[in-house]
Amino acid sequence: MALLHIVFGESSATALTGAFELDEQLKGDILYFEDDLSIGPLFILDTKDGQAARKQWWMQLAGIQPQPVAEGAPEAQTAPAVAVLEEEAGDQEKFRQLKALLKSEPEQQVYVWAGQNSRDVCGYYWLVSQLYDFAGRIHIIYLNNLPFLNEKGGVFYPTHLHQILAKEFLKAKKLARPVSLAEFEIDGDEWSRMMNENAGIRLLEGGKKIKGEPAVFYDKELVQQSTAEFQKASKVVGLVTGKLKYPVMDQFLGWRLKELIKQGKLESKGELKTIRDFEVKLPPAE
Repeated sequence: MALLHIVFGESSATALTGAFELDEQLKGDILYFEDDLSIGPLFILDTKDGQAARKQWWMQLAGIQPQPVAEGAPEAQTAPAVAVLEEEAGDQEKFRQLKALLKSEPEQQVYVWAGQNSRDVCGYYWLVSQLYDFAGRIHIIYLNNLPFLNEKGGVFYPTHLHQILAKEFLKAKKLARPVSLAEFEIDGDEWSRMMNENAGIRLLEGGKKIKGEPAVFYDKELVQQSTAEFQKASKVVGLVTGKLKYPVMDQFLGWRLKELIKQGKLESKGELKTIRDFEVKLPPAE
């Protein structure tokens, strides 16, 4: 049986690869999708326009704004911004290759691995909404609130695949089951709802329940963790994520800090690039 494993994020792929040495039956190719669909715009993401809008948002997060092209000037001015997005654009190409593989290889089986976090769950919804034609060959392994052993032999409840020891994946693979026809329909509808809702950020409430919130959801926390003295943006972000059950991407919170600076709610010094490049503080009281 030809087996293809799908995970979300390179760190998950690395963790799963370590388990292949321990179990020949688990061995197979790994396909990982890099885009974190729990943050940012999803509106009409199943169209070229929706995908272009999402790329532009990622550029905004990276601090890269497309330069306006002067009348009569060549389009090449925007090329550097596009190059930065090759990884995000790569997910759509990887998906096209996945569908081509499933069409050409009727025996191909797929295991979709998802940890209990919004990135993996949103990625699962995105995939399932487009794979109905291959029902019976798409399996889900959802590590929902399951106990695993850590390096010291203690029990813990991982939220992400990269937290799991290689030998523990052997236990997890027993959870594999085909995605049912009802799930293809219901979960496909859930993806449509998420696209139409187009929330700024999507949070996992438990199970596979995703709740959309506006992009400003963590702004209050970021301001609360800032002080009257300058401190590294990375420290402020770390203080916020340290309190969260399901961490949010640092780059997203870094973007929110930059938006708060634009609004005058925070002051900064240093270059507004990554969260390691600048510091923030509260503006002086009026």
